[in-house]
Amino acid sequence: MSSPTMPTRFDASLFEAAKVAGGRSHRSAAQQLAHWARLGQELEASGAISTRDVERALAGQIGYDELGERDQAAVRTAWSEEMDTRIDNLDLRAIFAEQGRMSHAVADPDGTVRRVPNASE
Repeated sequence: MSSPTMPTRFDASLFEAAKVAGGRSHRSAAQQLAHWARLGQELEASGAISTRDVERALAGQIGYDELGERDQAAVRTAWSEEMDTRIDNLDLRAIFAEQGRMSHAVADPDGTVRRVPNASE
């Protein structure tokens, strides 16, 4: 009997990494993501990393260099997730318009720089 599943959204780069890693282990991307989630769950439960120290480092209460190698890896993962969230939620067009800027520059995928108006039309 299989477990019920729930739809979940993942960052495209994480999903692509899961497809690659899963292919080597004969797992689908979804199976690989579930595998990584179980590994993370077990890692936290095992005491191999100090979730307390990781949380303290993320809160700025202790320095990153005071952590062990595994705890530093957990902090880097949390930082990366936070940065991805901030970037996904960043609306520079609205911020620039609020500041009164009429346009801003962007680079196309081919590197061509162009001006973009900030006012929504």
